[in-house]
Amino acid sequence: MLSGCRRALPAALRLAVRGWAGGGGRRRVSTSWSPVGAAFDAKQQRSRLTGQSTGLFGVPELSSPEGFQEAQEKALQETEQLVQKACTTPPGPQIVMIFDQLSDALCRVADLADFVKIAHPDFAFREAAEEACRNIGTMVEKLNTNIKLCQSLKQLLANKEVMDSLDPETRQVAELFMFDFEISGIHLDEEKRKKAVDFNVKILDLCNQFLIGAHLPNKIDKHILPEHIRYNFAVEGNYIQIAGLHADCSDDLVREAAYKIFLYPNAEQLRCLEELLTSRNHLAQLVGYNTFAHRALQGTMARTPEKVMQFLETLSERLFQRTLKDFEMMEGMKKKLNPQNSKLMPWDHPYYSGVLRAERYNIEPSLYCPFFSLGACMEGLNFLFNQLLGISLYAEQTEKGELWCEDVRKLAVVHENEGLLGYIYCDFFQRADKPHQDCHFTIRGGRLREDGEYQLPVVVLMLSLPHSTRSSPTLLTPGMMENLFHEMGHAMHSMLGRTRYQHVTGTRCPTDFAEVPSILMEYFASDYRVVNQFARHFQTGQSLPKIMVSRLCESKKICAAADMQLQVFYAVLDQLYHGEHPLTRSTTEILKETQEKFYGLPYVPNTAWQLRFSHVVGYGAKYYSYLMSRAIASMVWKQCFVQNPFDRAMGERYRREMLAHGGGKEPMLMVQGMLQKSPSVEDFVDALVSDLDQDFETFFMDSE
Repeated sequence: MLSGCRRALPAALRLAVRGWAGGGGRRRVSTSWSPVGAAFDAKQQRSRLTGQSTGLFGVPELSSPEGFQEAQEKALQETEQLVQKACTTPPGPQIVMIFDQLSDALCRVADLADFVKIAHPDFAFREAAEEACRNIGTMVEKLNTNIKLCQSLKQLLANKEVMDSLDPETRQVAELFMFDFEISGIHLDEEKRKKAVDFNVKILDLCNQFLIGAHLPNKIDKHILPEHIRYNFAVEGNYIQIAGLHADCSDDLVREAAYKIFLYPNAEQLRCLEELLTSRNHLAQLVGYNTFAHRALQGTMARTPEKVMQFLETLSERLFQRTLKDFEMMEGMKKKLNPQNSKLMPWDHPYYSGVLRAERYNIEPSLYCPFFSLGACMEGLNFLFNQLLGISLYAEQTEKGELWCEDVRKLAVVHENEGLLGYIYCDFFQRADKPHQDCHFTIRGGRLREDGEYQLPVVVLMLSLPHSTRSSPTLLTPGMMENLFHEMGHAMHSMLGRTRYQHVTGTRCPTDFAEVPSILMEYFASDYRVVNQFARHFQTGQSLPKIMVSRLCESKKICAAADMQLQVFYAVLDQLYHGEHPLTRSTTEILKETQEKFYGLPYVPNTAWQLRFSHVVGYGAKYYSYLMSRAIASMVWKQCFVQNPFDRAMGERYRREMLAHGGGKEPMLMVQGMLQKSPSVEDFVDALVSDLDQDFETFFMDSE
């Protein structure tokens, strides 16, 4: 999954680039680089202990939590100057550049703070970053309702002669900035504009509150649970705390108890969700949209809620019979293992689908882990990127104070002709209070600066991998390896989306397109020709046998229709919650009806799964994006890479048509450029359904 400032003013921090040649040409090689694989399989590399200390990501102010206040003040001062400049500059391309500078000035704080507030181990840093996010967010909403600022952009857009002279990217960015004004209610009278700002601030607070509540454990008197299952849960005095669904536990009763207790409705969280949905709808209608979904889908590939529902309903119809067969297989396995209670329930799906995969294909993760050391996987990525794109990854030594945790690694991304493209900070390892989620954060977006140099992008990839031990390096399960490839897909998008404007750099593009590069990487991670380049036993050096990769790929098709049906259910629920208001039924009643229609397993009374649906915050009305992006990634894979996953010509075409534009080109035009056609809803559905039947052996042609 993607994180960071995704709305009006995405961002960059002005970091010093140490050790590189000036000017806009090729940046020279650094003597502080080292091979990427060794850096991840070795014990911790230390930052430089000599020389002057810096702050987080090389930002001097952020050597302490108080630095966020100083960084905010600088950003706000620069903002004032740029607003004045924008309001006095005549129509021309300079207006767009000033707007992009304005965006960059604010979000050089906001994007970084967005990461620090959830990932920094020091509470004081997290608290200061949270405050910075709130303050910058409030300023963004005020700017998006600033009449004079908007007028300067309107004058540009109204000047046909000037607009016709602009390049396509500059025109697109100008229109995107105007869109941000419009969805914030710039056309309203002063009182309503203020109301729109207030709604945005309120929604931000409700989102933060909902996210916290979505991850809080539920507790229950321990005597209510049978004594023989209590040890599966955390005990505090007379209470048992349940912080998740325990979906992989082999004991049916443990999974049932976890499901019913963890998903038991919380009145405060229910009020928060209802208020969030209502506030989003009020804001959307205030600024001229029928529903929040109509507002959220502007500029996406799907464009309208009606198109999204057509896609989801068509897919659901195609999956229906396959899903029933999957449920029958799972129920059969449950009956075999638990004859007394064989009815398939929602807490059974993840477990029994896993049992079926393991039984049929013997894919015990411990058999694979020795072949997937973290260093080997990173070398595999390095080889793949080098073959496809001419890119190499190098570990770079960091300065004292630059990192938030000593086990973070910093990678330089280097092109064979263009030189240094940017930096990836790899926050890969588990630690206390670190969120257990895999995601990509933009810290600084790339852009062409006023002095003619290109501002290098900086991102963080966050995973939750185990640490190395005395006897072995960090070893990944197949799922961890696939997640690593997925997140590196986002990182390459950020590195190669080298747009003139940071407002549309890299992953700053519509959500239903942003997941395409990351999901495409999952196809590479499932191809033996790719895996064979790096999967070596960390002790013996033996290659991972081809039959093991084949079994792993084939196992993914087991119950895949039911897994996809579950995603359809979540996506439909998201659309209904953000559709017509007031809702005709409670959110729980809507959940029950949608689950029975679009999933098939029964709703469990006195549960409220929607209160744990954290994606409703970052993906409101856009949860369908995962499925649509997967469909496009599937089409790109089959048309461009299945014959040869290392095809340099196809790699360059992929960069040129899809990665290079960031959000500076309409997403469907990028897809058309890559596929040489404009896919229909039926094409999307066909791609997803055909994956369920894909003979993975076709991926292994001439691979030995």
